[in-house]
Amino acid sequence: MAMLVGEEDTARHFYAEVLGIPEVAKPPHLAKRGGCWFERGPLKVHLGVEQDFRPAKKAHPAFTVTGLPLLVAQIEAAGFCVGEDEALEGYNRCYVTDPFGNRIELMEPV
Repeated sequence: MAMLVGEEDTARHFYAEVLGIPEVAKPPHLAKRGGCWFERGPLKVHLGVEQDFRPAKKAHPAFTVTGLPLLVAQIEAAGFCVGEDEALEGYNRCYVTDPFGNRIELMEPV
């Protein structure tokens, strides 16, 4: 996913603190490009900076989570809006927009 140049601290706040996905160090040869990586087990979110940044408002990643109501409360307490959408059989789900305008779907199997 993409982010704004120089906004790594903003990304850290949202992805590591609000969503709870730990930051991992980027390999040195990639770190010089900016951006941040966040990983937990098989979940890997790699944010790269783009000079001509435009947020992904339609296409989006979907994260399978546990404890969705608690996560939603945490996201809202941090000042981010959570949006609902049509039901999807087998899941409770919602959407959140990261600080850069990228859409993220959160899904919890029922």
